[in-house]
Amino acid sequence: MVKFTGDLLIVDADVKNREALCRRLSKLGFNVFHTGDGSDALNLIKTKPADLVLLDAGIPDMTGMNVLKELRNTFTSLQLPIIMVTKKNDGADAVMSLLEAGANDYLTKPVDFPVILAGIQTQLERKRTEEALRECEERYTLAMCAATDGLWDWNLQADKIYYSPRWKSLIGETEDSVGEDPNEWFSRVHPDDIEQVREDIQAHIDNEAPYYENEYRILHSNGDYLWMLGRGLALRDKNGKAYRLAGWQTDITRSKKIDFLTGLPNRVLFMDRLTYSFEKVRNGKGDRTLALIYLDLDNFKLINDNLGHVVGDQLLTAVARRLENTVRSSNLSAANERHTIARLGGDEFIILVGDAASPIDVIHITTSILNDIGSSFQIQSFELFPTVSIGVAFYNHTYQSPDALLQDADMAMHSAKLAGKGRFEIFDVNMRAASVARLQLETEFRRALERREFENYYQAVVSTKTGRIHAFETLVRWRNPARGLIPPLEFIPMAEETGLIVPLGKWVLESACRQACQWQSRFMKDPPLIVSVNISARHFLQSDLLVHCHSLLKEMPTLRNNLILEVTENTLMRDYNASNKLMRRLKDMGISIAMDDFGTGYSSLSYLHQFPFDSLKIDQSFISRFEENNEIVHTILNLGHSLGLKVVAEGVETLKQVNMLREIGCDYWQGYYFSKPVTADEATAMIERQNDASLIPLPPLEQ
Repeated sequence: MVKFTGDLLIVDADVKNREALCRRLSKLGFNVFHTGDGSDALNLIKTKPADLVLLDAGIPDMTGMNVLKELRNTFTSLQLPIIMVTKKNDGADAVMSLLEAGANDYLTKPVDFPVILAGIQTQLERKRTEEALRECEERYTLAMCAATDGLWDWNLQADKIYYSPRWKSLIGETEDSVGEDPNEWFSRVHPDDIEQVREDIQAHIDNEAPYYENEYRILHSNGDYLWMLGRGLALRDKNGKAYRLAGWQTDITRSKKIDFLTGLPNRVLFMDRLTYSFEKVRNGKGDRTLALIYLDLDNFKLINDNLGHVVGDQLLTAVARRLENTVRSSNLSAANERHTIARLGGDEFIILVGDAASPIDVIHITTSILNDIGSSFQIQSFELFPTVSIGVAFYNHTYQSPDALLQDADMAMHSAKLAGKGRFEIFDVNMRAASVARLQLETEFRRALERREFENYYQAVVSTKTGRIHAFETLVRWRNPARGLIPPLEFIPMAEETGLIVPLGKWVLESACRQACQWQSRFMKDPPLIVSVNISARHFLQSDLLVHCHSLLKEMPTLRNNLILEVTENTLMRDYNASNKLMRRLKDMGISIAMDDFGTGYSSLSYLHQFPFDSLKIDQSFISRFEENNEIVHTILNLGHSLGLKVVAEGVETLKQVNMLREIGCDYWQGYYFSKPVTADEATAMIERQNDASLIPLPPLEQ
């Protein structure tokens, strides 16, 4: 990332604006100090010499104009450049007054950061240039030649424009290769930008805008488009008619095309290069492989949430450097082939392989990236082991646009995430069909939430001591009018990824609580029937979960001490401290907590005793192997009991499993041996049968 130098004073009454601006400028290397007070600014400048002042014209205690005049009593415009920040609706007279009072430049609110940076760069470079040349008799002429801005002067009556040598050199042209025709400018402006450029110029000429200002792309002689900031003011006759328009254009390409955090090309520059490579291979000018490698860091949000955005930003920068090293040491670099590494935004990176010898080379570099990114990163005092999901898409003749190729690489990356993360997938047409189907599913799911198409099913949890139903676990089902009953595995992953799991989870919890109250009212028993509800990771750490639970218990007080929330270890470890605090507050409200799927996480044994659980559920993957090897189940059972927890065995399907679990002291069974998940009416019938027959049929222990 490019580093800048210089001492800057920011004067702005809006503390949020100036602090945000200071952070971004400081990150680039500037030494920045700030104030919101005009008098304080005048005192600061005496003790902290500045190279440039960014001054808000609307500061309240002293107007920006008064501060400007005071500074100009001490400093010339060369000694201390001052950029004024004005309101959008300030007229041309107000702007001209500021310039006549000594302002070097002006910006209008709201101001984009690239525009601010370009203005600061221009003034600092101009200051350094003029200071270096101030002893020269031809200082003015030489300074104009060395300035970063390209000047233009348009005689509107003659319809001719003078373009300075710098204006011409900015677009790669020579002194003699550009005439005085306005089309020398406009014909080079990007087709998507030219209409707006003309409209903005005309609006100022017609006196509908106080000045001309526009950001646009202009064609360089090498075939690339550069981003320019164009600005100008009109001179008018006594009737207000514009007869001359003069201004300049500043190259802001780097601000527009480079990611400031990592120093990599951003999406704009990447798309320029992808378009160039795409058209080249499409026109048959290349006989090698064009491919995209699309990367997304897995679970990056957890790092930002738990360790802070500073650590997250440092990790992104470190990942960028490692990607560069990986590509540099690969066959791609060794063969001097065209490639671009870019940051698309957030935690997404992409590599354009513009000229690989074969698809196998692309696969090799993709494998290297997986391995290299998976190695540890030392960020501050933290050792991090991020993983990435990668999608790879290869060009073929069926592609009609570079956007389609990018979309397919993105699709392959999401396929890698759905397949388990930390891996790569190569795009094939089946993914596109799957993506369309998933989008359709998401659309139908959103409608289903509005129409309440979901239904809770209940699976019995049976006491090993009495054989009676102790509780029901709530399991949601989607009854789609067109497709019938849709199993959870088809919609829960999509709901988790999109965040729709949260409104669904709230409905499931509330519906289960109301059903439990109906059972408690109808079947008076001691102890009362318990209901358990699975809580997703996103739902668990929602700020309103406590409020929702408190509201439900207030409305249905019989649920206190008869409601269990089931969470997985991976859910808790997303934010250890927040999870622990939340669990203890839920416990204080009379809600029990169960660890679901115990044994499938990464650190169950080391963290189990640190959370206030009431019970744990042994994952069915262990129960299915229980008849051949019961040592693991026995160990988990003993561990749970040693911590004072009740233990539930999930996935109990055979009589032998029933007997063996009861023999080793397991507290509860759950599984198809007793009942599949059933509707609320069927669960009610099960309770009635149990009351009539006293017990669910339970064979004696085998001898």
